[in-house]
Amino acid sequence: MAPPMHVVATAGHVDHGKSTLVRALTGMEPDRLAEERRRGLTIELGYAWTTLPSGERVAFVDVPGHERFLGTMLAGVGPVPAVMFVVAADEGWMPQSEEHLVALRTLGVRHGLLAVTRADLADPAPALEDARDRLVEAGLGDVEALPVSGRTGEGLDGLRAALDRLVAALPAPDPLAPVRLWIDRAFSVRGSGTVVTGTLPAGRVEVGDELELDGEPVRVRALESLKEHVASVTGVARVALNLRGRIAPQRGHALVTPGAWTATSLVDVRVTMAEGARGPLPARLTAHIGSASVPCEVRPLGAEAEGAAARLRLARPLPLHLGDALLLRDPGRGQGELRVLARATVLDVRPPELRRRGAARERAKALADASADAASLLRTHLLLRDGELAAMGCPPEGRPVAAGWHADPDHWSDLSTRLPEVVRRYAAAHPLEPGMPVEVARHELGLPDRRLVTALVRPPLTVADGRITTTGRVVAGTAALPAPVARAVRALLDDLAEAPFQAPEAGRLAALGLGTRELAAAVRAGALLRVAEGVVLAPGADARAAALLARLPQPFTVSQARSALGTSRRVAVPLLEHLDRTGLTERVDEVHRRSL
Repeated sequence: MAPPMHVVATAGHVDHGKSTLVRALTGMEPDRLAEERRRGLTIELGYAWTTLPSGERVAFVDVPGHERFLGTMLAGVGPVPAVMFVVAADEGWMPQSEEHLVALRTLGVRHGLLAVTRADLADPAPALEDARDRLVEAGLGDVEALPVSGRTGEGLDGLRAALDRLVAALPAPDPLAPVRLWIDRAFSVRGSGTVVTGTLPAGRVEVGDELELDGEPVRVRALESLKEHVASVTGVARVALNLRGRIAPQRGHALVTPGAWTATSLVDVRVTMAEGARGPLPARLTAHIGSASVPCEVRPLGAEAEGAAARLRLARPLPLHLGDALLLRDPGRGQGELRVLARATVLDVRPPELRRRGAARERAKALADASADAASLLRTHLLLRDGELAAMGCPPEGRPVAAGWHADPDHWSDLSTRLPEVVRRYAAAHPLEPGMPVEVARHELGLPDRRLVTALVRPPLTVADGRITTTGRVVAGTAALPAPVARAVRALLDDLAEAPFQAPEAGRLAALGLGTRELAAAVRAGALLRVAEGVVLAPGADARAAALLARLPQPFTVSQARSALGTSRRVAVPLLEHLDRTGLTERVDEVHRRSL
């Protein structure tokens, strides 16, 4: 495994000596392009690293300072937990210093130090005091501030010691966190294929791992960290991955743990305006997160205000969690105007549709109290699976209600109250059925899984044979039947009282209005005995028949049974088979039976 390291980004106005300082600290050239070295202007992200006096390793992401390359700067700072802010002693605070500070504050970077460069050219004290006050006000805390000179080496030892103290104070990343590696470089190496680089903020990557890139699987063929081949690496770290897969990666795409993130192009967010920015937000902006830079459409959901809710429609899906922060920038603003406008904190990665009039205002009210947790999600979505909650960045809290499903408590209570009434209405509308099918109840309650229905069943309801019925209800006799059916059954029983084994013909059943459904209901209610399709007798007729047959010389034939029962072969044969099944008689051979 790669030795632990820390990653720090630079920030500051163009030509204030960021690259010179990194070069002096590391002995490495952060400017990769010949044009950068020729012009002395950083236009792409640069990378260099060194070992600090404590033995800790630190890698620097050197970003451009020119206003035209603010998007590139954000791509370098986005995944990095700490910053080395650079201000030149001879120029002091400049417009791009302010823009970089607003970006850092909006991104939520809260760890850093201040290096006042060119201390050999001017008194660093005024610039140092002014810049430190600004950084403290922006939320970076009581940052260490040191005068240095990359040209003469003045103050570099103190800066190295300050970097040691900075990285020691950084929060430890979670090695078990799901991987989201934002790609900041992608290129091809002869004989190896596709290679990508990025800053791994947390989690672990190993050779052989399968990750996802835009929903497509890719496999890690080889892994480097600071030019060293390693078998695995944990965040925070600068890494290079040799990938095998069908998709061509680009800067701004992300390698993620499969199933651990929600790829979405529609998010509901809480908007916090950047210091010095004024609303309302333009309808079209650029959203930044990690190294991604994606055009988006902004739809305010309520009144424009600090902390107002909005819906962002991104030009392409991004892998997001609740609580992620997107920086909203207007790349079209004029020179001198603040282009970093707002922070958008993700509150829902699968927001509901807004179809009705007034739905946007209602959604804004719901989001006003929303937080980045499972309970907040469930208040909106009502029911979510374990995996869905995890992919949204909110591991489930508490036990599922059924089969990995979690429910909003109020919604689950409401469903529990509704189910008995739904079953009652179904029974009233379908009196001849033995109960409400679980699938019908699922549709009626608007549930996505039949197992949720069965989990809601409580006494006096019960589930049997895929139907929900009420336990303890009267099921014996005609009292359980609708009045017309009960009258018809009583008339039939009057017929059978005179000839108990002469089952009515189809014509008589039709005349009484006893069709297939009515007969099935009467049999379920115990009002009739069905011995075969179309052959029904009075309850207990099988026991009476068995008693009569027991008086015959044993064994007996079908003909003898038919005569003893006073019935036809149409009834005698299925009745004897019924008696065989119930253990009242048994076959001796192909012709004879005997009573038991």
